[in-house]
Amino acid sequence: MGVEVVVENLSKSFGRQRIWHDVTLTLPEGEVSVMLGPSGTGKSVFLKCLIGLLKPNTGRILINGIDLVRCSEHQLYETRKLFGVLFQDGALFGSMNLYDNIAFPLREHTKKSEREIRDIVLGKMEMVGLTGAETKLPGEISGGMRKRAGLARALVLDPQIILVDEPDSGLDPVRTSYISQLLIDLNAQVDATILIVSHNINLARTVPDNIGMLFRRELVMFGPREVLLTSEEPAVKQFLNGSRIGPIGMSEEKDDATMAMEQAHAEAGHHDGSTEDVRGVVPQLQPTPGLPYRDAVRRRKDRVMRIIHTLPPGARTGILSSLDDEDRARYQLGTPLR
Repeated sequence: MGVEVVVENLSKSFGRQRIWHDVTLTLPEGEVSVMLGPSGTGKSVFLKCLIGLLKPNTGRILINGIDLVRCSEHQLYETRKLFGVLFQDGALFGSMNLYDNIAFPLREHTKKSEREIRDIVLGKMEMVGLTGAETKLPGEISGGMRKRAGLARALVLDPQIILVDEPDSGLDPVRTSYISQLLIDLNAQVDATILIVSHNINLARTVPDNIGMLFRRELVMFGPREVLLTSEEPAVKQFLNGSRIGPIGMSEEKDDATMAMEQAHAEAGHHDGSTEDVRGVVPQLQPTPGLPYRDAVRRRKDRVMRIIHTLPPGARTGILSSLDDEDRARYQLGTPLR
């Protein structure tokens, strides 16, 4: 099972440029979380801080009681073994075929025999739908296949935490939907804690158990998916609808005058170019039939039901409407009106 990741008061700057400050959140064990945010808000920097590739200026990152910000090099090395990372471009070695790319971490970090390595590699390739592609080079396959190969390589050391940087980057909507389903299927099979960085609205609405958003150099929100999907927070609402109306601008946040002008244009009937205003909790993707039930779903329901009284009304409605009769009996709720 995945492990909990606790981030406390984390801040990161490059020289005088502040990336974000005072970020506090908890990635629940075994659950899938997505971090959203406009370009340039430091989402990938956040991933690199989590794995220790960049050092935050202040704050703590706690995994199994070890603070990755202040631990020894040996502790950092050992803790990194808990991670698997899918980089934005797959980060495959162009001169190696897919089999050798995926086998690379096993050959570098374990003493397994080639027979053992072969069994593991072929198993992970089957898991991501790449059976039969062992001898292909990265340059001979599609972007979607490279993403899947990178994901297989991230899985070979059986990580408890998987970080996924822009899995939809360079993919068309159809391939993105396949990647979304694959991430849910992997969580069902390995029960790892997964954090995905993405701009993709459909992925954000349908894949995660939890959603967060970085904007204005801070964490705007982080919590159960129902909270953000029903949120009236201006930046969250704007981002999830892909609208020009709101505080997010082309290159930076807007001033009040610009927002007022755009709102006036919208009220006068000028379409803002976004999709229709979509709010509410859409169904979450389920594992492909035949795969195990996601253990994270039950744990998450227990966790969310303990705090449901603290959540906004829209989020409470979304959570309660997703419960089946067995859930309602388990949590001692009355029969819903039909």
